[in-house]
Amino acid sequence: MAFLVPSNVTPVAEFILLGFSDIPEMQNFLFATFLSFYLVTLVANSLLLITVSVDRSLHTPMYFFLGNLSFLEIVYTSNIVPRMLVGLISDDKSISFISCMVQFYFFGSLGGTECLLLSVMSFDHYIAICNPLHYANIMNDKMCFLLATGSWISGFLITLITLLLMTHLSFCGPNEINHFFCDFSPLLKLVCSDAYLFEKTSFILSSSLTLIPFIFTIISYAYILSAVLKQSSGIGSKRAISTCSSHLIVVTTFYGTLITMYVVPSAKHSIDTSKIFSIFYTIVTPMINPLIYSLRNREVREALRRLINTKHVF
Repeated sequence: MAFLVPSNVTPVAEFILLGFSDIPEMQNFLFATFLSFYLVTLVANSLLLITVSVDRSLHTPMYFFLGNLSFLEIVYTSNIVPRMLVGLISDDKSISFISCMVQFYFFGSLGGTECLLLSVMSFDHYIAICNPLHYANIMNDKMCFLLATGSWISGFLITLITLLLMTHLSFCGPNEINHFFCDFSPLLKLVCSDAYLFEKTSFILSSSLTLIPFIFTIISYAYILSAVLKQSSGIGSKRAISTCSSHLIVVTTFYGTLITMYVVPSAKHSIDTSKIFSIFYTIVTPMINPLIYSLRNREVREALRRLINTKHVF
């Protein structure tokens, strides 16, 4: 892939990720904290993915999508956290231009895919609660595969457009990124060519991966809430509310921070605010997702217990 720059400027060969260098007294504490979060993320998501894969009682559409989400979280957080940890404990804060673009691409692709997967999961809940008699016919194996595959392909293709447009921008210095990874807004501040068309196009693309799925999810849960309130069975209602509330916690945390960062104009964010929001959707959410789904879901807890007792993990 060629990274095009005008002939009269010297292109940037590497960037410096400043991360949290403005608070040097906190480096060790942040390293220990983020390393702990990362390890919990890897273990929790891996355990949930294995459980969903090996326990036949969990071979249903809901857990199929949850398995996709757990795999995504492992890759998503691994794209960012290890490099950030290196920057916290060493003086090497540089990242090559190519590596920065690769990190940006996978961050955007996986983040977009997660938005779509969460929307698909809300659709699955909607069909299960609002149209239960036709659930098995609608959410068959083929449909589940198409929805999951479509989410992955769409996330990677739409972000690829943004990346290709970015390669036509000029980065000619300075090269310091005031962030802990190669994010959209900090990179855009280093562009020394006209980025107006790129910003507008990227806004439309990011909205298609965040705002539209979020609206679809909210509409789905509005119908779900209406259907649950009409149910006469108290047990059925409580179970539906428990399942959906877990998903809503994840959705609210993830979509809320992403929309604030990428749909609300970046001029409204301070550098510190941007970093805090970024911590939520790159580190905190991938960690709490499997914990929320496993701790609040009786079927997952029982499957985990069976898995540990039969020593599949060990």
